[in-house]
Amino acid sequence: MGASLADSDGHDDDDFDETHEINVTPFIDVILVLLIIFMVAAPLSTVDLPVSLPSSTATPQKKPDKPTYVSIKSDLAVAIGENMVKRVDLVRSLDAMPDSSKDRFIFLRADRAVPYGEMMDVLEILRAGGYAKIKLVALEGVPEGAPAASSATGPSKP
Repeated sequence: MGASLADSDGHDDDDFDETHEINVTPFIDVILVLLIIFMVAAPLSTVDLPVSLPSSTATPQKKPDKPTYVSIKSDLAVAIGENMVKRVDLVRSLDAMPDSSKDRFIFLRADRAVPYGEMMDVLEILRAGGYAKIKLVALEGVPEGAPAASSATGPSKP
């Protein structure tokens, strides 16, 4: 009396049916490892570099008849036009000018040696004083590939 493990079809029960499903566990493991690598590497890829800004090659816009220039010199002194003012008196001096509308444009010029934070301080003083229309002034440069202007036109003014 012997027992047989074979079915009536002659197949053994030890044979497993083939499954056609993807095992996603290794795939998820690889994705999680890559996610961790990118999370660690992303903050390292941002580097702060000192930048020397070039002159602007944008087409110059029409200037108003009487522009109001606020200048920051290299020694961090502030001037309205050619008149030196203290930073605390900047808004008061602008308000005292004829045509003292808060809607007029203020042209801010800063020396290349002025730290960015100092320029932002002056911008913040102007904004807190109600002057929201502020334009930054740069030297008018020649776009790359364009022929240089003749020297008869003279140097560009900021």
